[in-house]
Amino acid sequence: MSRPQKNLQESLPGIDRIVQKFWPEIRKQGFLLAVSSFGLVVEIVAQLLEPWPLKFIFDHIIVADARAISLQIPMLKGANPMVLLTVFTLAIVGATALRAAAAYIGLVGMSLAATRIVTDIRAKLYAHIQRLSLSFHNQAKSGDLITRVTSDTDRLREVMVTAALPLLVNSLTLVGMVGVMFWLNWELALIGITIFPLFLISTVRITKRIHSLARQQRKREGAMAATAAEAIGAIEVVQALSLEGMLESRFSRQNQKSLEEGARTQQLSAGLQRTIELLVAIATALVLWRGVQLVLQKAATPGDLLVFITYLKTAFKPTRQLAKYTAQIAKAIACGERIIDLLDTVPDIQDLRGAIEAPPFQGAVRFCNVSFAYNPAKGILQNLNFEVQPGQRVALVGPSGGGKSTLVSLLLRLYDPLEGQILIDEHDLREYKLESLRRQISIVLQDSVLFATTVRDNIAYGSLGATDPQIFAAARLANAHDFIMALPQGYDTILGERGATLSGGQRQRIAIARAAVRKAPIVILDEPTVGLDNENEQAVTEALERLTQNCTTFLITHDLTTSQQADQILYIEGGKILERGTHSELMSLGGRYTTLYQLQVIIDSDRSNQEGSYVLKA
Repeated sequence: MSRPQKNLQESLPGIDRIVQKFWPEIRKQGFLLAVSSFGLVVEIVAQLLEPWPLKFIFDHIIVADARAISLQIPMLKGANPMVLLTVFTLAIVGATALRAAAAYIGLVGMSLAATRIVTDIRAKLYAHIQRLSLSFHNQAKSGDLITRVTSDTDRLREVMVTAALPLLVNSLTLVGMVGVMFWLNWELALIGITIFPLFLISTVRITKRIHSLARQQRKREGAMAATAAEAIGAIEVVQALSLEGMLESRFSRQNQKSLEEGARTQQLSAGLQRTIELLVAIATALVLWRGVQLVLQKAATPGDLLVFITYLKTAFKPTRQLAKYTAQIAKAIACGERIIDLLDTVPDIQDLRGAIEAPPFQGAVRFCNVSFAYNPAKGILQNLNFEVQPGQRVALVGPSGGGKSTLVSLLLRLYDPLEGQILIDEHDLREYKLESLRRQISIVLQDSVLFATTVRDNIAYGSLGATDPQIFAAARLANAHDFIMALPQGYDTILGERGATLSGGQRQRIAIARAAVRKAPIVILDEPTVGLDNENEQAVTEALERLTQNCTTFLITHDLTTSQQADQILYIEGGKILERGTHSELMSLGGRYTTLYQLQVIIDSDRSNQEGSYVLKA
């Protein structure tokens, strides 16, 4: 018997891991679980008592000659048969009512406990995902992560209530009934449990296959969610490039495979149920065949046989339910393992031991022999060395892919350098807690992300707890106040996802307001005016000038006319700083910066001439 038990354990490998991982959340609901356990025990006792009134009706009222060999109870001797009948029939109702009430208490308590446990797990998972490093999110599929936070956690709650609790109740009932059966008649009890080895072998073999299919199906569903999220998030590009058919085909293939795996799971589960029903029927027939012989031989009473048959039918209920719920439980275990795998992912970037709160920064920044690579085999930044004084404006220029955005990502500590140090006010970034470091750096991106909430909230996200006067002041600084007030509900207007209901210039000015309310001593601007028309570009540029006043500023730009006023220009190509200096110093060098600047002047001149000719023709 030990081998099948070991296989059964192997077929459900995640249960222990899930319980151990989420034990803190489970322990918090100790009171509710205790109430549920009390209801469970009472339900089991009531279920064990249910057939006994029928036994006494048979043995003491219907079959009078069975009294001699029946269980003797002094108070039943000499009692009026009609009184006994009334008492026993009421006892049937009482036992059923007691079981129903106990089952209600157990189910409600378990439902509340499961809901609270899963709520805690979901919150823990969401918080963990928020803190995973950018390198993880660059590789992960957002749809799959969303599936784990929503669907996978909900599957755990559902199975705890609809499958785990009934199985636990019925399994403990099985133990109690088998004990009573042996107490009543050991021979019939042995006959009744002869099918257990066959049951274990069938269950272990099929459950293992179901569990494997369930894991594949959950993985497939995560991939489907990722494909859908990717397509919906880039719907404009999808429609512009007529990619609907291709993406539909990809989704359809994944959907079909998931359907096939689900159908196979149901097929195996249904097969297991039919197998167990047949085994139960065989055991019942054997007990009935031998039991009637014992009754005829006066070795047992009709009531004893009735109790046996009732117990046998009830005792094997958990085996049938195990077959019924095997697919659900396997999917829940697969979901739990997916959640744990994500929770066990350690962020590359986190507070180091002994990290302290960052003091107010003056804004001096120094890169000392900094090298970095996303892939160790291919370096992105190589041995960077430069220094920026507080309040200086630094322009990062050069061809795309040279490492400019990576450089400022290191300053935000979205990544850590493989070699070297990044110092702010002569202290290594890693000495500070991440939140206190990033709180003192503002950023405005080329495509600034706004959230589907109010304009007020979008600005306040720059500094949680910002007051209305601070929000209004930041909006005025960003040249955003007037157009915000013209919106339907002003600052209380709810924006579309990613700010889709605003123009590009309006989105940028709200992003600038968000950066301004932060009042950070260090500001990062990553191509903040690209794609804007002249009017919006002018408004955004004015706002940026006010935002960066007296701040240490890093400006990533391909428009070299905006870099002319910088205190320092770094020309970066191939992960190296090839040239540095002011605009006039670099122009006098006659190097790469000069060539790039002169090429841009020619292109801008040609564009202006073409636009002028179009105007004359018009």
